Parts: sequence; C-alpha cells; structure tokens
Amino acid sequence: MEIIVCIKQVPETGNIKIDPQTNTLVRDGVPSIINPLDTYALEEGVRIKEAHGGQVTVVSMGPPQAESALREALSMGADRAILLSDKRFSGADTWATSYTLAQAIKKIGNYDIILCGKQAIDGDTAQVGPEMAEILDLPVVTYVRHIEEIGKDRIRVERMMEDGYDIIESPLPVLLTVVKEINIPRLPSLKGKMRARKEEIPVWTADDIDADTSRCGLEGSATWVVKIFSPEPRPSGKVLTGDSCEMVAELVRGLKEAKIV
Repeated sequence: MEIIVCIKQVPETGNIKIDPQTNTLVRDGVPSIINPLDTYALEEGVRIKEAHGGQVTVVSMGPPQAESALREALSMGADRAILLSDKRFSGADTWATSYTLAQAIKKIGNYDIILCGKQAIDGDTAQVGPEMAEILDLPVVTYVRHIEEIGKDRIRVERMMEDGYDIIESPLPVLLTVVKEINIPRLPSLKGKMRARKEEIPVWTADDIDADTSRCGLEGSATWVVKIFSPEPRPSGKVLTGDSCEMVAELVRGLKEAKIV
C-alpha cells in the first residue's frame, strides 16, 4: 500500500505576519508548526501502513524552513519526505498550490491513497485536497472520520456530516481529506527523532517536477488578496431593564433611531 500525505507548515497562531507589498503570509523566519489537521492525516497514513504494509511518503511545499516539519513527520512514522521549494512557488493561492503538489505526486508515480488534512489553519479554505483530486483526475472523499475497510482495489469510509455520517465506497487510488475525529496522532518516538535527524530530504524545484511555471506561485494564482484590514470593533451592547412593556418600547425606539425599522 503506497500512501502519500500532504502536509503544510503554518505560522503559529500568535506569529502571523503579512507582507504589505504582496498581501501574502510571511513564512521565512517565522516560528511555525505542522498544520494541526495534517497530523491526523499523517497518523492515519502510518496506521494504514502498519495494517497493510507499504510506505508513507510525506510531501510539503514551502520555503527551506519547511524541512523541519518534514523531519517531524518522519519522526512520527513516515518513511520518506520530499520538500517542494522554489521561489517560483511563492505567493501561490490554493489552485496554484494544488497544481504544484499534483505535479510532485505525478513524479512520485505509484500511490494508492493520498491523505490531506481537511483544511489549513492559516487559510481555512479546505480547497487544496479537492483541487488536487481534480487535477490528478482522482475520486475524492472529504471530511473522512473513519476508514472502515481497505481492499485490493476498493476503500470504504465514513464521511462526517452535520446530522450524522455517510458511508462511501470508492475505487483506488483515491484522495481523502480527514477530520480530527479520525484518530489521535502519536508523539514522535526517540528512535523516530534520531532517524529523522539523519534522513536526507530531497528538495524539488519547478524544473524537477516538470511544472509549467505560469501555473505556479503568484503568477499562476487564479485569486489574489487585494486588501487586508482589521474589522471595526463592534459597539458594546445595551441591556434593557424594566417590565416587558417598557423594554419593548425602548427596543422599538432604539431600532428607529438606528433606522433599522
């Protein structure tokens, strides 16, 4: 069973910085972590490997510092890691990111399951997984909370819904995006940390994955951030007191003054 897990290194919540020229996240030199939901995808990939054999390959697109996230993934049980890093990848929106990751997966070649976290905490779009599936022409199941069964050429999963769950069967290969209900990620082991420290992580550029650079990075992005601003603070609320008739009268008066009614 060949499993590919896509992870993203994201800024820690309290350390988000924006480049005022490009309106994109500043990643170089900013303390970062593995996107939390991606750790659940990684854990599920390792569990599938433990149950069915094979190997787990972790792929991430980012600046050189993203190597630390890949080494952490190796310490948690991944077998190999690949970093996609090229200045031509910078500023990518979800579509350009999906294209770049898909090109890398095409180069890897042999895979049965691609796993991603539901979404990243810095963008919250939940678009990259489905867009990669579209580019790779793969079936996709999102919001997976449990994998029921994996056969030779089929997989059956539970997809979380607002009022319960769906049971979906799909042919392999398939791309799955997972939610945190699927498992509890393990902590890196000492043996894993030692192995991860020594592991050589190849760095692939746009040329290595035969990417059309007009579809990568800021140039290849279908969307741009035009403006970033902090929303105006909400005015403080008003507590109405008195009996019901007095409160209704005061409420109506206030709504009229605000020209709501």
